[in-house]
Amino acid sequence: MRSNRATVRAGVSLAATLPMVAGALALGIPAAHAADHSGRGALAGTKPAWATAKADKGAAADSSRVNARVYLAGRDAAGLAAYAKAVADPSSPQYGKYLTAEQAQARYGATKAQVAAVRSWLKSAGLTVTSVTPHYIAVSGDVAAAEKAFGTQLHNFAKGSKTYRAPAASASVPAGLKGAVLTVTGLDNAPHKANHKEQLPPPDAVFKNAGPFSSYYGSRTASTLPSAYGQKVPYAVKGYTGKQLRSAYSAGKYTGKGVRIAITDAYASPTIAYDAANYAKQNGDKGWKTSQLRQVLPADYTRTEECGAAGWYGEETLDVEAVHAVAPDANVTYVGAASCYDDDLLDSLSKIVDSHLADIVSNSWGDIEANQTPDLAAAYDQVFQFGAVEGIGFYFSSGDNGDEVANTGVKQVDTPANSAWVTAVGGTSLAVGKGDKYLWETGWGTEKANLSADGKSWTDFPGAYTSGAGGGTSKTVPQPYYQKGVVPTGLATANNAAGNRVVPDIAAIADPNTGFLVGQTQSFPDGTQRYSEYRIGGTSLAAPVIAAVQALAQEARGGKAIGFANPSIYSKYGSKLYHDVVDKPTGKDLAVARVDFVNGVDASGGLTYSVRSLGKDSSLKAVKGYDDVTGVGSPAKGYVDSYRRH
Repeated sequence: MRSNRATVRAGVSLAATLPMVAGALALGIPAAHAADHSGRGALAGTKPAWATAKADKGAAADSSRVNARVYLAGRDAAGLAAYAKAVADPSSPQYGKYLTAEQAQARYGATKAQVAAVRSWLKSAGLTVTSVTPHYIAVSGDVAAAEKAFGTQLHNFAKGSKTYRAPAASASVPAGLKGAVLTVTGLDNAPHKANHKEQLPPPDAVFKNAGPFSSYYGSRTASTLPSAYGQKVPYAVKGYTGKQLRSAYSAGKYTGKGVRIAITDAYASPTIAYDAANYAKQNGDKGWKTSQLRQVLPADYTRTEECGAAGWYGEETLDVEAVHAVAPDANVTYVGAASCYDDDLLDSLSKIVDSHLADIVSNSWGDIEANQTPDLAAAYDQVFQFGAVEGIGFYFSSGDNGDEVANTGVKQVDTPANSAWVTAVGGTSLAVGKGDKYLWETGWGTEKANLSADGKSWTDFPGAYTSGAGGGTSKTVPQPYYQKGVVPTGLATANNAAGNRVVPDIAAIADPNTGFLVGQTQSFPDGTQRYSEYRIGGTSLAAPVIAAVQALAQEARGGKAIGFANPSIYSKYGSKLYHDVVDKPTGKDLAVARVDFVNGVDASGGLTYSVRSLGKDSSLKAVKGYDDVTGVGSPAKGYVDSYRRH
C-alpha cells in the first residue's frame, strides 16, 4: 500500500495521501468475526480487494519473510464502542464522564491472559514476537509459519504492473481466540519493506507568491486585467494572519489557555521551532512560551524518499502556525510518524491516546476511500473510540479534490475523514474585509482561466476545475446517529438505501486563493536555506483552524474536554452559531485575480496571470442548510461561548 505526500504550494496544500482506512464500524457496532468451515474465526477484510483469482500468480515461497501485526480486541469491544458513544452524546447521562488513559485500558484493553494466549498461539505456529504494545503484537516469520498461524495460503498477485504477496482467502484465528483478536495486518506486502535509519532530507525548494496582493479581501482591484462575471475582480490576498482568522471565527477573548492540542503528520521539520517563532514575531501573533511547542518523534525514520519527507515539513509548519495563530496560548505537541504509512501514523495516534498527550488532535492527511482496507478500519476506529472515552477529539481534513472524479475517475470521499468516530473538516473560501470584519464564505471549489496572449480576455473562461473541498457520501460507513435528521436524505442514501456517513461535519478556511500566510525555511536556487513566507490553503489548513477553535471552546467551558465533538456539533445545527455557507453568498459569481512567478521564486522566469472562480467544487454544492462541502457550516459568533452551557 503506497503513500504519496504532495504539497502543491502554488495553489493548495494537498492533504497528505496515504493508504488509510475508513471507519468501517457504525457507531456502537464492533468488528464482527465469522466462523469458517474449520470452526476458526475469520478476520473480515484481511484479503485485499486486488487479490482476485484472475490476478493470482501462484503460491508465495515458503521462505519469504512476513512482518505482521495482530491487533487485540480487548476485553469488551462492544462496551468500548457503547461508552464512546454515550460519553460524547450531550443527551446522555454519561456525557463528559471521561476515563483516564489508565482507566480506559483497565476497562477495555486486552487482559494479560488474552495477550499471553495470543502470544502462545503465534509462537506455536513458528512466528517470532518482535514487540508487544497495548494495541497489538508484532510478529515476524516465514510464509509457512504465517500460513499455519492464520489459516490461509499466501499467494503472489498482480496489482497494476507489479506483483505482491497477499492472502488467497481471509485470515482466521483459532476459535478460542475469536474474542481476543481484532484483526491482522501485514499479510500482504504491497509495495515493499521499509529501509530503516534513514536521514531526513533538507527542506523542499522554495515557493513564493508574486504580487500584487490584497491586504484584506477586496482591498486592491485588478483594474488593468479583464473583467470576470461582468466586473473587475480583486487581487488574491497576500495571506490572512491570525488576527484576521480570530476575528472571522469570533475568537473573542479566548486564547486556548490551558488546552492541549496535538498535531500528527509524518517526519519532522528540523526548523519548526525557529520558523514558528519567527512567523509569530513577523505577523503579530503572541510569542511562543518555553515548552509551549514540543515534539514527540520516533527513534528512526523510514521511506523518506518514497513518502517525500521534505514535503511534510510544510505540512507540519502550516499546522503548527495555524493552530498558534488562532489559539495562541494553547500548548502544542507535534507527534511525528516514522513514515507516511498506516502502521506508523496509527502508532502516532496511539501514542496520543495511550499517554493522553492532548484533548484535541489535528490531522491533515488521508487517502481516497477506494484505497481503504477493512482490516485496518477496526484498528483505527478502536484508537478513535479509546480517544473518545478519554475525552479526546480527532479532526481530519476532508480532502482537496472535491468529489475525486477529476483525480480518480470515481466519485468518492476521503478516509479517515469518513470514519464515524472523527470530525471531518471541509473547506471554504473566506472573505475578511477591512477592520478584520467577516464578510462571507463560499464552499471551496476553484476553476482557473489564464490570461489570453493579447491580455484582453481570460482564455476559456471560467476555465478548468483545479481543486476543492472533499466531501460526499461514503460507500462503506453506515450513517452515524448524530447525522440523522440533519443530513438530507438524498445525500445519506446516495450509495445505500439504509443511509451512509456523509462528509464533512464542519468547515473553515481552505481556499489557497483566500488562504493563510505561513513562514518556513526553504531551499533557494543559490543553495542557501532561509526563512520566507507564502500563502497556502487546502483542508490541511481548515483542520488545524477548527482544532484551534475547539481549543477556544474548551477554554470557554472552564477547560473541561469536549472530546469527540460530532454529537455536540450537530446538536447546534440550524442555529445562528454557524455561518450557513453557500456558493454565492452575495448572489453573484465571485472570483479573484492571481499573479504567480513562473519559476515559483522570482520574476526572472516571467509571470503568469489567472482568474480563479470561487464556489465551484466539482459536482459538490454548498447550499442552504447542511451540504457535502461545508457540513453544518463554519463557526460564527457565539459558537465558542455555546460550549459554556455544556
